[in-house]
Parts: sequence; structure tokens; C-alpha cells
Amino acid sequence: MPRKGMRSLCCVAKTPSNLQPPLTLTPRQSLESAAAYGIIESAADIIERWNTETSTFAKVTSMFYEDKAEAMVFIERVNNLQKTMDLLVSEDPNSERLMRAQRLMEIAMKRLQKEFYQILSMNRAYLDPESVSTRSSLTSARSSYSDFPEDDDSNTVGDSIVEVEEVASKVMTDLRSIAECMIASGYAKECVIIYKTIRKSIIDEGVYRLDVEKISIAKAKKMSWEEMEIKIRSWLEAVKVSMETLFKGERILCDHVFQSSDAIRESCFTEISREGAVLLFGFPEIVSAKISKKSSPPEKTFRLLDMYSAIAGNWRAIESIFSFESTSVVRSQALKSLVSLSESIRSQLRHFESRIEKDSSKVVVHGGGVHPLTTSAMNHISLLADYSNVLVDILSGSPPPDRTLLPESYFNVSDSDDSPSSELAIRFAWLILVLLCKIDRKANHYKDCSVQYLFLTNNLQHVVSRARCSNLKQLLGDDWVRRHVAKIKQFSDSYKRLAWGPVLVTLPENRAVELSAEEVKERFEKFSDSFERAYGKQSTCVVPDSELREEIKLSIARKLVPIYREYYNTRRSVVVAGAGGGVRNLKGTSGSSYVSSPLSCLSRQSTP
Repeated sequence: MPRKGMRSLCCVAKTPSNLQPPLTLTPRQSLESAAAYGIIESAADIIERWNTETSTFAKVTSMFYEDKAEAMVFIERVNNLQKTMDLLVSEDPNSERLMRAQRLMEIAMKRLQKEFYQILSMNRAYLDPESVSTRSSLTSARSSYSDFPEDDDSNTVGDSIVEVEEVASKVMTDLRSIAECMIASGYAKECVIIYKTIRKSIIDEGVYRLDVEKISIAKAKKMSWEEMEIKIRSWLEAVKVSMETLFKGERILCDHVFQSSDAIRESCFTEISREGAVLLFGFPEIVSAKISKKSSPPEKTFRLLDMYSAIAGNWRAIESIFSFESTSVVRSQALKSLVSLSESIRSQLRHFESRIEKDSSKVVVHGGGVHPLTTSAMNHISLLADYSNVLVDILSGSPPPDRTLLPESYFNVSDSDDSPSSELAIRFAWLILVLLCKIDRKANHYKDCSVQYLFLTNNLQHVVSRARCSNLKQLLGDDWVRRHVAKIKQFSDSYKRLAWGPVLVTLPENRAVELSAEEVKERFEKFSDSFERAYGKQSTCVVPDSELREEIKLSIARKLVPIYREYYNTRRSVVVAGAGGGVRNLKGTSGSSYVSSPLSCLSRQSTP
């Protein structure tokens, strides 16, 4: 029966007016009375033995640690005593037996309070959140070890897992036995106070050790980005540990110990964990307020994405662990942080696109190489592609670029495909298009048209290369890659035509026409002059990509060398007969014949 009811019985004044005439018991009642007497005396025997007020041994010893079997008998007899008290109340609320039973119950509850406190305090190592949270998976972990050949190390690990599981299981079972007994006896309040006091200190300490602290927006704005980034990294680790062990372990322990009462389970877990969880999930809101929407460098976007991913990736766990109505404030705070992070990330992405469009640098990259804007922008875009899973959610509330603005030759877009993944692909294709348009305008800074095309070739090659080795390829698709590889070839062909075409035209198209020695010599001299000019210009050009560089070299060589070799071999005798040793004048500055000079020239087309 409830304790409050029992205590009221002790206050009944035994005045003559309150005395009742002796009861006449039936044979059945006599048997029940005898049984109640036996239960009370049986309980008295073990309760008095562990009375902390009359026994020094009981005062300094843990019953559950000293004699587990007797502890279980103690719990059983106290439970029986409570049932007997319920029966006695219905018969005679003023009976001496009921008063004796109540006094024994109070002694028993003091003993159980002491045991409950000792078990919680002495077994912190086995009741720490990490041990509790992994308890359910220890059996499968042992099974996984059995799949491998046994050795000393695996046996040691397996034995450790068994030990942790067994001790944690026994401790949690003991706590539940005590909690259920105290709750059934009307001492839930005392049990809950002990549990909340000890467990909240453990959770608060865990949160503190994870470097989770309350920071005001004003303080955050005064912090340098380096300081804030350190705190973000600590927070990311804190979320991982909190959701996998700290809060998860506490929820498991709470549910197990107070399995008999939904209300107590909720009350305990809420009071223990709510404050720390709200503090943890409130941090991203502070960071969002710290990062300026307009002046922040694009790199900060990734820290925001990391925090969004941390919450979104643990959302199911958050809903499961903090499922109580009284912990809805934790879920609300996590959701507010997601919304705040989403807004900041969308703003950062708009700012990134604007930075590309408004880039006004007049840098002319040596030799038509890759522009710094291309390098930095593609680094950023390819890293963004790694967050495609969360970007689908973040950008779902923001309208994508108009599909009609994307040239069909650039990106094949289906009007009927409105899936989130398709919209995300359009956004990435649009960002790269903005970059390529900017690079196209920067090509005009070169006076030589051939270098302009080489510049476009190098930059587009860099874009495609980064797309191929990142998630961009999966997002944009093979068709996008093929279209841009074809565009690289177009730019490359234009470069080769403009850079080396004038050299080719110095040799006659119809090589079967008979020419005098003077005409042949004149042709060779024109070729020599034209080649030297082209050589001088192109020797300063660069092609950073080794495969592209080799392709360009071989392509030029295949066009230039055979034509020159054929002309040289067919006209050499004419030159020798008419000019006497003029062939030596056809040697290049390096001492090698012009047959090999094109290759030696092009071999310099690499990064300085």
C-alpha cells in the first residue's frame, strides 16, 4: 500500500472512543492471520539483520556485494511484506501487526536506499554511458570474434567483453530490483532523488569533458575564426560521443532501472539529460549568428555543413533518445539549429556564386596556364559535392536556377525530371557554368589568340579533371563529362591550328610540283623563320596536365614532322646541287634538324 497511507495509521489516537470491540475471526480469516504473522516475522528476521541502526556490520557492508543471494531474499520478503500490509489494512487499519509491519518497512527502505546509493556510486565504471550503450551489442561483438582464428589477443579481448557485459548486466538488474521494490512500497521519491543526484552529476561531467559550454552570441562574435573552428571540431566530436554513448547510455539505463513506471522513467531521464542536450544542440545557432552572411570566406561553409550533417545524421537517434514529451525542447532546439544552419549555408552558397561572377582580378597567368580562380572555385565545388546528401535537404526550400539558362549543348536537362537529385545536379552545373563564363572572359587578357585557346583548354581540362575524381561525376553524369571532353578537344585543336598552322603553310600543298633550287631554298628559309617565331612563342606556354601535354605534342608532331620530312627528303638533292652545303643552314639553334625540333620545342610545354 502507499507509504503515505501507512504513516497516517501511526497518528491514530487510541482513546476509549476509538477502541473497537474484539473481532471474531472465521476459520479462513484465522488462517490468513497466521500466514500474515509468518510473513511479517520472516521479513523481520532478515530486515533486522541488515538494520543500519542496530548493526555495525550492516552499516559498513553492502548486502548486494556481500551476499547476493540474501539480497534477493531480502527483496522478496519486503515485497511479500508490502502485500501483507495491503491485506491487513483492509481488515484492521489499527492492528498492532500492521504497525509492526510499517516499522519494518521503514527499516527495509532505509537499507534499500543505502544499497541503491552504493551500487550507483561503486559501479560507475560499469554504469558509465559507454558501457551501458554498448551492452546490447556485446553479444554480437563476441560472435564476430568467433569468426576469426583464435589467438591470445582475441581471447583476451573476448574475455574482457564478457566481463563487462556480465558485470553491467548484474548491476543494472540489481538496481531495477531495488527500484521496483521501493516504488511498490511507496518510496519512489527517495529512490528517484538518489538516482537523479548521482546520474545527473555523471552526465554533467561528461558534457563538461566534451568541452560543451554555454557561449553567448556576443562572446562568439568576439572570438577569432581559429578559436571558433577549434570549438566546432570539439562540438562535432561531442555530438558523436553524446549520441552514441552519453545520452544513449543514460536512456538505456533509465529505461531498464525504472521499467515498471513510465512516468518515473521520463522524469528521471528528462531532469538528468535535458539541460546538457539543449546546451549541446544550441551551439550551431551561435555559430550561424557568428558567421557573417556576406563577408565570410567560402571555406566556412564546410564547417556549417559538418554541423548540419552531424545533427541530420543523428536525427533518428535524437527522436528516439529524446522521445518523451518533456524532452521535446531538445528536439525543438536541434531542429532550430538545422533551420539556422540551412539559412546560413544557402546564404554562403549565394555569396560564393556572386564572388565568382564579380571576380575582377587582372591576373594574366603565365603561358596560358590554369587561373587561380579556376583552382579555388573547383576545389570548393568538388568539396561541396561531397555533401550532396545534405545539400539536397538544405536547398529543397530554395528555387533552383532556371533550366532554360543552361545551354542544351552544355548540360542535358529533362523538363520532366523534378527530383531533388536532378535539381541539385542543375545547381552544380550552373555553378561550373558561371565559372567557365568568367574564365572565357579572362581569356581576352591574352593578346595572342592561340594562347587564349590554350588558356581555355587548360582551364576546362582542370575543371573536367576535378569533376572526374570527385562526386561531381556522379552528380553531373557521364554525358556532362563527354560534352566537356569534346569541348577541350575543340579548344586544343584551335590552339594547334593558330599556333602551328602558319608553319605548315610555308611548305607547298602540292609537293609534286617541280621547283628550282632557289625556290626550294626560299621555302626552307620561310619554314625556318616561321618555325623560329612559333618556337619562340610556344616555348613559354604551359600545359600542366601531363596527359593533355603529351596529346598536344604528339598531335602537332604527327601533322608537322611527316610533311617536313617528306619535303626535305625529296628536295634535299636540289638544295645540295644548287646551293652547295645549304642543308647545314637548315639546322636549328639546338643543333638538331627541324625534323626533331618540333618535338623538342613542345617538350617545354609544361609547368615552369
